[in-house]
This record gives sequence, C-alpha cells and structure tokens, in this order.
Amino acid sequence: MIRIALAAAAVLAASSASAAVPAKRAAEIDAAVVRAMAATRAEGLALAVIEDGQVAYVKSYGDRNAVGAPLEPQTIMYGASLTKAVFAYTVMQLAEEGVIDLDASIATYLDKPLTDYPNEDRYGPWRDLAGDERWRALTPRILLSHGSGFANFAFLEPDEKLRFHFDPGTRYAYSGEGLILLQFVLERGLGLDVGQEMQRRVFDRFGMTNTSMIWRPDFASNLADGWDLEGRTEPHDERGRVRAAGSMDTTIADFARFAAAYVRGEGLSSEGRAELVRPQRPITTASQFPTLQPELPLAERRADLAAGLGVVVFDGPQGRGFFKTGHNDTTGNVWMCVERGRRCVVILANDVRAEAAFPVLTKIVLGETGAPWKWEYGDLTFWDGR
Repeated sequence: MIRIALAAAAVLAASSASAAVPAKRAAEIDAAVVRAMAATRAEGLALAVIEDGQVAYVKSYGDRNAVGAPLEPQTIMYGASLTKAVFAYTVMQLAEEGVIDLDASIATYLDKPLTDYPNEDRYGPWRDLAGDERWRALTPRILLSHGSGFANFAFLEPDEKLRFHFDPGTRYAYSGEGLILLQFVLERGLGLDVGQEMQRRVFDRFGMTNTSMIWRPDFASNLADGWDLEGRTEPHDERGRVRAAGSMDTTIADFARFAAAYVRGEGLSSEGRAELVRPQRPITTASQFPTLQPELPLAERRADLAAGLGVVVFDGPQGRGFFKTGHNDTTGNVWMCVERGRRCVVILANDVRAEAAFPVLTKIVLGETGAPWKWEYGDLTFWDGR
C-alpha cells in the first residue's frame, strides 16, 4: 500500500480558508496519484496545489528511501532545475533595485574580459571562448531566456570545451551553462553571494526553512534518495557548491510556498512579475532535448510557445500558462501554473519514472492547460490515466 502523508497544519497556515481543496477533490487527487504510482512503479512522489495564490493542499506519497522510510512533506528532495526559476526571481529583484540591468552586456559588470578569468570548477571554462568576442553580446535577459548559444553544459561537448553554436540572442537552446555564467557575473563582477542572496530574498522571506542552495547537515535526518528508470536506488548527493542551474534542495511544503508567492508576485512590482512570464524568445524546436537540435520550419512551430525568464510560457484553453521542470537520473519535478486564478500544481518525485504521469496528474488538478508535454519530454511514453 502506498503511504500518504498530509502536510502539518502549519504548512497551510498562510492559506485562506477559501483556498483549501474541498474534500471530494482531494480524494480524487489522492486516488489519481495512487493509480499513477502503481502504473509507473514510482516509489515516491509529493504534490502541492496552489489556488488563488495560496497553498491549498500539500501531500506526499510512498517512500523516501529503499528501507521504506515514508516520504513526508518536510522530506528534503532535489529541486534540480526548478532552481533556475528561483534564481530568475532573485535576479528580477536585483534588476528592480537597479543592481543589474537585464539588457546590459555582461562586460559592463566585469573588471576584465570574461576570457581573462581563470577557469574554476564552480563556474564554466570561460577561457575556451578566447578569440570569440561574441561573449560581449550576452546579457542577463539572454542568459535567463536560454539564448546564450552554448550547449547545456560544456562537459557535454565532444571535446568538453565551451563554444558558441549560434550568435547570442538569435534562438532558444536550453543551457545551464548560461545560468552559471550569470551567477559568475553576479559573484565575480558585483561581489554578491548568490547562495546568500537566494536565501535572504526567497527562502527566508517565504518561510522555506528546509530549502538551501548548498547542503546542510540537518537535512540528513529526513532525506529522499532516488530511483532511476531501472528501479535502482541512488543516494542523495550532498551538494557542496552553489549552482544557479540546479543545486537547490527543498521540500514540497517549501516549494509550494514559493510557487504561491510567485503567482501572487510577492517581492516584485507588477511589472517585474509580468516580465518573468512574458514571451522573451520563441521556441523553435520539436523538443527541449537535445538542446542544439535544428529549428523546425516556421509552419511546424508552436507559435504560442516561448521562453520567459527562468520559465517556459505558453497559451492554452485557460489563457497564459507557464511551467518549469527539473530532472536528473532519479528525479522528476514539474511546476505548472495558469495565470487565470493564480493556480498551480507542483510535483516533486524522487523516482524519475513518475514523469510519465505528470500530464494526467496536472490535468486532474488544473484542468486542460494546453501545456507542451511532448516538447518538454520528447519521446517519453505517458501514462493514459487508466
């Protein structure tokens, strides 16, 4: 039997009574999750619902490790690339304060050319770009909307060297390396500590007491390991470096707080919040990965699909929506929202097999959104809900 753990009352304390999910709907969500986990063989999954910008429901299901300890709403899980959306939210705060200009060349903030900085393990191999001055065209907006021209990461290149595959800003290609470059600009150029900025501006602000950009020893007592596609378990990695592209550890209860604050626009002006989910760059490929695949002919592109800042935006039957996913060999996360009604679902899974159920579970919570599931997950075979 799949264990179900309801969030403590304190988790929902910030929610209005009207936001709470009705009992009948809650039972439908629970039943769907149990069916989904059985169908996909996923061992652990946590889910949160946001209604009208308030946390309305938080539950976890299944196990957090191979010995059968239950996954709980306060269990530490990988945020993976959900980190990128939190980083973008932080950068927008900095932009609104005038600390950084989203449209200024990154050269503005560096005291010497990017390629003169030594390569450091925590950042990218910037010296590989020596002789290619296109790096000067990079801006925070281009980096946050995945228009850098880089591969996802330099180590994925055949020779493990960083290079431009297209002129910056001319198309979309998902790149964690681009986010790491913006982190470098903030830290080496402006003297900020990205981990501390995110802690102060987001995690502390929204009461995310079990979220961090770097490993904390107290996480060890309630930690989620993971399961891969073959059902093998893998221990949770103790992240030793802040990485804007994906080092965040969080819980379903904590990330629900962020998701609710995000759709409310808390901490930003209405203009800054709108800019995050404004279409910044058309998405022109058949799928998200591989990241540097050829662009589709114009007639075959989805005209409403675009990069926002740290998220992907689309239009569907309920109007504007946006989402961000996070993935590694044992992690599947999705955060999906519709602007109308300030509604979201967050799913964190410590079993990557759960991803096959994300479209059905999202539809049960939010209704039909028009989300680009095939673009995001490529040839993954989705669970049909039966």
